[in-house]
Amino acid sequence: MDLKNKVAIITGASSGIGEATAHELDSAGVSLVLTARNQDKLEKLASKLTNATFFASEVTEPDLPQHLLETALNSFGRVDALVNNAGVMVVGTVETIDIEEICQMVRINVESAFRLAYFFAKHFKQQNNGFIVNLSSISGTTNYPTMAAYCGTKHAIESFTDCLRLELAGSGVGVGCVEPGKVATNLYQNWSDEQKQIVAIEQPLVAQDIAKAIRFILEQPSNINIGRLLITPAHQSA
Repeated sequence: MDLKNKVAIITGASSGIGEATAHELDSAGVSLVLTARNQDKLEKLASKLTNATFFASEVTEPDLPQHLLETALNSFGRVDALVNNAGVMVVGTVETIDIEEICQMVRINVESAFRLAYFFAKHFKQQNNGFIVNLSSISGTTNYPTMAAYCGTKHAIESFTDCLRLELAGSGVGVGCVEPGKVATNLYQNWSDEQKQIVAIEQPLVAQDIAKAIRFILEQPSNINIGRLLITPAHQSA
C-alpha cells in the first residue's frame, strides 16, 4: 500500500523494534497510534513524531483492541494497519524455568496477538482493506535448548499468521509476519552468559533493520502479500 496518510497501530511501541518501527513508518508519512505499558515513554516518543497519539495499557487487557480502534478513529478517522509487536522472552532449563512467567509470556506473545489480530481482521474485512504484521522470530521456524516455551509461542504465531492469511485471501486484507534472527534489544538483558552463548552473534541486527522489513511488507502493492519474511544477521547460521 501507499503508506502516505495511512494510519497504523503499533503495540510494544515504547522501545526496541516497536519504537524503531514508529520512527520508520513516521518517515513514510504514516499517522500512528502507539501502545505500551509506559505512558511516559509513549508520550516522549509521540512528541518526536509528525502525527502520533498513544494509549497506555497492558497488551493483555481484553478491551485494548476496542480502545485502540476508538483512539485511531477519533484521532485520524481511520486505521489501515496493525503491527503486532509486543512480546517477551522467558527461557530456562526444565529445573529452573518459572511456570508462572511462562504463562504470562503466553498471554503476551500469543493471546494478546490473537485478540488484536482477530479484532482488526474483522474491522479491515468490513472496510475491504488493511494489513496485519505479526512479529514472529527465527525461533518460530527452528528450535533451541532451554527455549521450548518461547519457541512454542513463536511457532504458534507462524501457524496463526498462515491460517489467517489463507482465510482472508481475496478480501483485501493482508497478513504476514517478520521472523527476526538475533536482534540487539533488551529481550536478552536478563539472560545468563550460558544462555546468551546459545544465540551468540558477533554482529546482531538492530531494531531499525526489523523496522525497515516491516515497512517493506506494508509497502507492497495490493496484489502482493508477503506472508513470511526471515531476516537474520549475515553471520547467523541457525
